[in-house]
Amino acid sequence: MADANATTGQGITRREFLNYVWGAAMTLFLAEFGVGVYLFMLPRFREGQFGAPFDLGLLSEILPPQDGVPGSYPDAKTWLLNIGPTEAQKGEAQQGLLAIYKVCTHLGCLYKFEPSTDRFECPCHGSKFWLDGTKILEQGPAPRGLDRFVVELRNERGEVVARTPGKNNDDYNDDPANGKPLAGTPLEIPADTTGLRVWVLTGERIKGGPPKSEKA
Repeated sequence: MADANATTGQGITRREFLNYVWGAAMTLFLAEFGVGVYLFMLPRFREGQFGAPFDLGLLSEILPPQDGVPGSYPDAKTWLLNIGPTEAQKGEAQQGLLAIYKVCTHLGCLYKFEPSTDRFECPCHGSKFWLDGTKILEQGPAPRGLDRFVVELRNERGEVVARTPGKNNDDYNDDPANGKPLAGTPLEIPADTTGLRVWVLTGERIKGGPPKSEKA
């Protein structure tokens, strides 16, 4: 009995040591495996691929006319718009620079801009939207307005000087009184646009706002 106690006091047994080593090895393996799976599942988008930021060009060169025909950017799946007072009054009452996702919020059809009515119309099920993406309540089954991308204006050094408020998957909100941060409101266009480039962040989408009646 005395010898057994002496042996115990000398430290762990060979079996216990191997168990500790095996447990540590398995823990390390599972940790590395988990990190690897996580990194594999993260989206990797290069510039110019949908889901990544797109450099659309110099603001002074690509800015659409106010309340006029939007700029079309198929690779970015984006309409670029300059919302003025007329279209703002029809829609969300906000003026400025917008980038709108080219996919209908009903079943994902690709809608089009209709010059004869100055609005967006979906050929699949008849949903119609004002120029700022606001869904016309009486026109078609889309449940909300068109989604908006976050836009950044960057200077010649690549610094962000203005940015659409909000982040990915935010709901559109232009009312600070409701306690939520503003999201998706148009960017005010600076008086001096020298050297400013328009970047559309196609990985950051703001959900469209509620429909509005054309009878309002």
